[in-house]
Amino acid sequence: MEKKTLVIGASLKPSRYSNIAIKRLVQHGQPTVAIGLREGEVEGVKIKKDKPQFEDIDTVTLYLSAPRQSEYYDYILSLNPERVIFNPGTENPEFYEILQKNHIEVEPACTLVMLSTNQY
Repeated sequence: MEKKTLVIGASLKPSRYSNIAIKRLVQHGQPTVAIGLREGEVEGVKIKKDKPQFEDIDTVTLYLSAPRQSEYYDYILSLNPERVIFNPGTENPEFYEILQKNHIEVEPACTLVMLSTNQY
């Protein structure tokens, strides 16, 4: 069973960092699933609008501002990921604390940089 990355805040717009991240994750052979405001597909990854109960999520990478994250707190905890990456602009000390209390690693970093430097 392969561990997956969940991109939350996925966009169909090619100029958005979440879109670029999906493409790079796929290029690196990383199994990827995504949630966004609009359904669609990027690089073969279907973007869903709801909150499906995905299996084997290792990493959640966020592309939502802190105020928009609160509606995802319980959902992300229910997935029991190993870590959550807070990309630039998504920093959220309140959520860091909740995740750490649930033994989930908090990574304030950039998914794109992590992939390009083999630190993912």
